[in-house]
Amino acid sequence: MNVLERLDDRLKLAQEERMLLESVRQLSREKIAPRAEHYDRQGEFPWDNVHAINALGLNAMFVPEAYGGAPLSFNAYLACVREISQACASTGIIWATNYHGMKPLIDWGTEAQKQRFLPRIAEGGLGALAITEPGAGSDATGMRTTFREEGDEIVITGGKTFITNGDVADLYLLFGKWDGIVGAKESISVLILEKGTPGLSVVRLEDKMGTRASSTATLAFDQCRVPRDHLIGEPGDGLKILFASLNKSRPSVAAHALGIARAAFEDSIAYINDRRQSGRRILEFQGIQFMVADLAADLALVESWLWQIGERVEAGETDFGIEASILKLRASDLAMRASTDAVQLLGGYGYCKDYRVERCMRDAKITQIWEGTNQVHRQLIGRSFLTKQP
Repeated sequence: MNVLERLDDRLKLAQEERMLLESVRQLSREKIAPRAEHYDRQGEFPWDNVHAINALGLNAMFVPEAYGGAPLSFNAYLACVREISQACASTGIIWATNYHGMKPLIDWGTEAQKQRFLPRIAEGGLGALAITEPGAGSDATGMRTTFREEGDEIVITGGKTFITNGDVADLYLLFGKWDGIVGAKESISVLILEKGTPGLSVVRLEDKMGTRASSTATLAFDQCRVPRDHLIGEPGDGLKILFASLNKSRPSVAAHALGIARAAFEDSIAYINDRRQSGRRILEFQGIQFMVADLAADLALVESWLWQIGERVEAGETDFGIEASILKLRASDLAMRASTDAVQLLGGYGYCKDYRVERCMRDAKITQIWEGTNQVHRQLIGRSFLTKQP
């Protein structure tokens, strides 16, 4: 048992969580991984994988029992994200987006909202998180989508881009600015939008470098009308809800990145244990051993940090924004490095689509960009050490 296997073995999970995780591993190994190459080549949404995940009832693990769920620990959820993403990064982010999009509803929604919407997710519905716009990426305060109150309804005008699950979602957590509230930060609000709402349209799907089976949509809202009771919290509560939600979704993105890193690492280790040059296995060369040692050390450290942050979320802590930024930053940088090194270790074969590491390298790149670019996270981390001037 190597150091990474020992780390996995020591993860603190209840017996039923370990049993579910083993089922997810089996599904990932036997069903999801063999189909990943096809879905990537075709850029086809992996409905077979979604149906298989729903057959295990995985959405229920983050939905409270009162709304049809069967909640498990946050680390159990993160472990499942990593396992699915290791098999297929596209499927991993499709499933994880259900959590990203619906967790604010769980944390901030009214009882009536939860009773109405959460059973759909627990039963296998797809969620989407709609924040980004062409002129508002890492700085959400630049968004231009507007919510205008009109009687008992909210009228939505604007658009969003780069929305994961945007064309297939059953429910959208949509951020916009409340008409009549002054201030780029103060006006941000959030509501639930249902699939099929008149005025909601999919403008285009992106043809991406990586995670090609995960659909990424541009959406338009042309005078969409929703009942006012779809608003989560009060007008102007959006920014605090967004920040609280990102602190929990960033560990999920880190788990996704670590799944990609593990896939690339394990494939390269298998290859260099078998491939020979000059009569020796490639892994017998000292220079290669140094590369492997650095990757293994970073994987062990970052994964240990992942489980620590997961325990803090499970304990109900809220003040871990910088720690979540460190985790997302390091996990995503590691995914890119591990996959790039894997391509190098496989040589010419690593550059060919017949080998998974080529796909890992393409899939890894987005993890350094979404949920806040790594440049933004470095700024947040560095800025946290500024002392107050008298």
